[in-house]
Amino acid sequence: MDEVKKMFRAIVNGQSSMKAELLAKIDVVDKKLSGKIDNLDKKIDGVENRLTKRVDNIGLSLARLEDDAPTRDEHDKLEKRVTKIESKLQIQTI
Repeated sequence: MDEVKKMFRAIVNGQSSMKAELLAKIDVVDKKLSGKIDNLDKKIDGVENRLTKRVDNIGLSLARLEDDAPTRDEHDKLEKRVTKIESKLQIQTI
């Protein structure tokens, strides 16, 4: 029975040491990845901020263009005025 206990203890000790080695390697990998993930998060935040600023600028430019652009009614009135001026000019040149 002592031999069985010794073999069992040897197996348990081997598994414990293997588990300790694996945990140590996992910790090393985890530390490496956490540093890279932190850097990646910072880069993503920077890209997001720059894209947000770009979209805001484009939206502001579009809003200004929309404010300056004539409406359909204004365009029609302008077209009528141009047509009247053209007809007057033709009468004067004849």
